[in-house]
Amino acid sequence: MAQTGRPLSPHLQVYKWQVQMLTSILHRATGIILAVGSLIIVWGLASLAAGEEAFATFTACAASPLGMIVLIGWTLAFFYHLANGIRHLVQDTGKGYAITSFVRSSWISIIAAIVLTVLVWGYVLAGGHA
Repeated sequence: MAQTGRPLSPHLQVYKWQVQMLTSILHRATGIILAVGSLIIVWGLASLAAGEEAFATFTACAASPLGMIVLIGWTLAFFYHLANGIRHLVQDTGKGYAITSFVRSSWISIIAAIVLTVLVWGYVLAGGHA
């Protein structure tokens, strides 16, 4: 095969970034984050079952600055994956494929995830439930 100096197929450097590309990549990444983050939930449930001392260790880790960043990030990943999954369900009905509605729904899923995360953590932190 002759060497042309071109890539065999177009790659990221060929395309202009668009919100649709971002939502596709984020959906996959948040799915991985949710799977890995589920281990934190398992740890919390196992420590709850193991007794007060184990649960105190878990809550100390979760309430630390790093723990809060991880939990808020996991919540953001959850809400984004949920919102984008709903967007995909609507598209599975055959609606929302026009470019303008596709772009709009992409932005809505990103904004909805941020707003829902802020609302949940605002409630948790304001109520002293953290």
